[in-house]
Amino acid sequence: MQNLKKQMSNVVIFGASGQLGHCFKNIAEKGGLSFMYFPLETEANILDYAALKKVLDLYRPAYVINCAAYTAVDKAEDEPEIARKVNKTGVENLSQVCLESDCTLIHISTDFVFKGDQSTPRAEDSATAPVNVYGQTKLEGEQAAGALLKKYFIIRTGWLYSEYGNNFVKTMLKFGAERDELRVVADQAGTPTYAMDLAACVMHIVESNSAEYGIYHYSNEGIASWYDFAKAIFEISGISVKVTPVKTTEYATRALRPAYSVMDKSKIKKTFSIGIPYWRDSLTSCIKNLKNK
Repeated sequence: MQNLKKQMSNVVIFGASGQLGHCFKNIAEKGGLSFMYFPLETEANILDYAALKKVLDLYRPAYVINCAAYTAVDKAEDEPEIARKVNKTGVENLSQVCLESDCTLIHISTDFVFKGDQSTPRAEDSATAPVNVYGQTKLEGEQAAGALLKKYFIIRTGWLYSEYGNNFVKTMLKFGAERDELRVVADQAGTPTYAMDLAACVMHIVESNSAEYGIYHYSNEGIASWYDFAKAIFEISGISVKVTPVKTTEYATRALRPAYSVMDKSKIKKTFSIGIPYWRDSLTSCIKNLKNK
């Protein structure tokens, strides 16, 4: 009975080499469960169905957490089929093996499934209309999971940063040490989200053993532009840099971005009785940790 209980507490995490995967490594094992981590490039690549089945047959997890994704938003415009393989086909593979193994899939998605042309926070049932290949392929991944599974949680998030990997905070800190002035987009709104907070929320869902399956939104509280975000990074870090706000049209990118990516978190807060930190408070914690590393 003890061995069975241990097996049922297993959690398998795919995409463990990314920043969110690193956040799980940092906090998850403190919860008393057994975690297995698989980077996207390992033998358990989500594009390899046979390898996925082998992993789930071996570990018999209660939950599979998918952090693996093609996230190069601009590059996806030139590599749509590669992005689709990872963001849709890979999720189809995971969903199928989860169905066969009777385990719950927790899949991380994105605010980019929305067009972003309205100035009110988007709820989970708001109409989706991606404006770029990345958002479209992530939406297709959501749809694939929903079509195959009953036991799933899709968690949309956005503007992720942490102490790990490449992200806006670390890029700004690097530029701030090298330059006296920066130009940052000020007409795109969203919510900077600390990946550690998201990982903690997912852990709460796992530990709750909830059957309230479906799509949820999670980001930190509050609203900011990229310009606001950059200003806060430098203020909190004590770095003196002149930051000039610019329009999206002045900063050309290969892919379009939603102008307004703020999401309504009412559902996840109510369902799981969680509080969500304000974005500047979490940013302060992250920068403090970076300074102490």
